[in-house]
Amino acid sequence: MGSAKVVAPGANVPIVSVAAHVAEHHRIHRAGWLRAAVLGANDGLLSVGGLLIGVAAANASRNTVLTAGFAGLAAGALSMGVGEYISVSSQRDAEEADLRVEGEAIEAHPTAELHELAKIYEDRGVEPGLARLVAEQLMAHDAVGAHARDELGITEIQKARPFQAAWVSVCAFSLGGIVPLLACYFGTRPIRIALTVLVTSLALLGLGAWGAQLGGAPRSRAAVRTLVLSLVSMAVTYGIGRIVGAAV
Repeated sequence: MGSAKVVAPGANVPIVSVAAHVAEHHRIHRAGWLRAAVLGANDGLLSVGGLLIGVAAANASRNTVLTAGFAGLAAGALSMGVGEYISVSSQRDAEEADLRVEGEAIEAHPTAELHELAKIYEDRGVEPGLARLVAEQLMAHDAVGAHARDELGITEIQKARPFQAAWVSVCAFSLGGIVPLLACYFGTRPIRIALTVLVTSLALLGLGAWGAQLGGAPRSRAAVRTLVLSLVSMAVTYGIGRIVGAAV
């Protein structure tokens, strides 16, 4: 689209060029499923990888290591799904309870709620008269929606979605957990632990960069942060496996 020309009445008034609006690319609409996806994949990589490394460090047989890995994958994916559903459902219940309270307050005290909404806009810098006018129009259109958005901070984009969080977590955890399992499956005994650490670390680096890319954050910082913390976790798991294996 080209720029629009706005000409005010009068022969000597200059022409003002108004640039066409450029659509902005926002990422906040990804927040719900992105958080579940990154958390699930990271947990799958790290927990299954750590489990395999810990069991292998205890000098367990290949079948024992793989059995533990598959059991950890199944249990972890289901645990992530159930946990996400329950936690996000609790958030949704709290949102719905607050909306009911707000709806009852608007019905019982409409004038007071109007003043409350107008005061919110005033505190944000809107002139008092205009703030009241805006509050009146928004409440006439959708009173509960206006208070939900501007008083409670509940928006459609950030609304709790339990089913979405659950299935994204299950899928992401499963995909993440498969990576160290495959490395352990194809790795021979002398290199099994090293290969699992290497493959899991590379996958974690990619996951950190991917999550940052989708969220609009610096990729290198997120990738390094993910890798360093994960390596510490795997090192601790390896040490525990060695100690328990030697003791048992």
